[in-house]
Amino acid sequence: MLPLESFHNYIKQHSLFNKDNSILLTVSGGRDSVVMAHLFKHAGYQFGIAHCNFALRGEESLRDEHFVSALAARMEVPFYVTHFNTKAYAAAEKISTQMAARELRYRWFEELRQKEGYDYIAVAHHQGDVIETLLLNLIRGTGIAGLHGILPKRKLVLRPLLFLSRPDIDKIIAEEEMEFVEDSSNESSNYARNKLRHGVVPLMREINPNLEHTFEQNIQRFAETELVLQQVIDGLRKDICEERPDGVYLSLEKVAGLHPQRLLLFELLRVYNFTATVVDEVLHSLSKLSGTTFNSASHRLTINRDQLIITRLEDHGVLPLKMVHPADTIIVIGNQQISISYSDRVFYEKDNARAFVDADQLIFPLVLRSWQEGDRFMPLGMTMQKKVSDLFTNEKVPLPQKRHIPILVNGNGDIVWVAGLRQDNRYKVTATTKKVVIFEQKFN
Repeated sequence: MLPLESFHNYIKQHSLFNKDNSILLTVSGGRDSVVMAHLFKHAGYQFGIAHCNFALRGEESLRDEHFVSALAARMEVPFYVTHFNTKAYAAAEKISTQMAARELRYRWFEELRQKEGYDYIAVAHHQGDVIETLLLNLIRGTGIAGLHGILPKRKLVLRPLLFLSRPDIDKIIAEEEMEFVEDSSNESSNYARNKLRHGVVPLMREINPNLEHTFEQNIQRFAETELVLQQVIDGLRKDICEERPDGVYLSLEKVAGLHPQRLLLFELLRVYNFTATVVDEVLHSLSKLSGTTFNSASHRLTINRDQLIITRLEDHGVLPLKMVHPADTIIVIGNQQISISYSDRVFYEKDNARAFVDADQLIFPLVLRSWQEGDRFMPLGMTMQKKVSDLFTNEKVPLPQKRHIPILVNGNGDIVWVAGLRQDNRYKVTATTKKVVIFEQKFN
């Protein structure tokens, strides 16, 4: 008999969806997804079936597709299928075939969900998958987040079979005499998950016949521990991380005072995709020269004097070159904007965010650009030229920020203003000035 009551209760307990929702089921044709499809059908929920042909197992892949198509027809529900050149995608993206298949299928499921108007996507993970995932995370190394296994609901992806164990599913298949197709790759020892499934987990079940129940309790404890840790991290983030327009700044003094240092710093940096290995390297490098950098997949961490600075990798290119014409009032450059106004009243205010320039000295079009090696100018109040890089050093400008400071260049090649820091003495307002151009820096 199908465990419909337990199925309904699990859906209700975890607020997975309601009776009016329409669910897109991802069905491979294997035991797990076939049981899921039958549960949805007999429970009376609205659903459609989606199947991916990854073209990895020749005729077997076509057999699976035809089986799932026939299953959908018998259940009288919509059927969707797509074909992928998985190996070509994996080669192009330089990732494993398994990772390529995962990326391709989840991308297509979401596109299909939106196109066909489904509320959620359901996948057929069960308690055995949770155990395997947790063990894989432990083997490969994980933070506390990796110990809660697979969640019943993550955004629009549902896992309504997590109340069932692998033996439960085998029992349902046998009692209900359900047809399914066997994926031969599930027996391959080339995959780490299969090694756990066929070698490690059965031995663990011999030691503890109630393995799934024990893991369910452990995972609940891990989830509660993660919640407590996250509350601590949220408080630390407010205290130790300062968000600025150009990045996130962490005080090295406060980082040094963390205890336990490695765990807390890892949790602070994990949201920027830094791994535990990189965190170890950071901790071993805190006393090194300013300017040491570390990259994650999305961010760069820079040791800068008494701070750690986190910036997005996409922000490390130079600023786009912008031309400035007399009629312009606002120039957007990077995450900043430079406003331009004119005044017949001759005046000057000391404000590094603004430059007050003698209009008659300017040769249009001007240029706004990033700093370049060798840039020199004559800082306000001085009569000798100085390297802009020396100004950056004196002003303690962090390394990641240097190429994000707009440099305003006159038509004759002179630097008029290093935005936010200093304007050039040659273009200052004087007693002979008749009209003033005011440049002002603001962050978006």
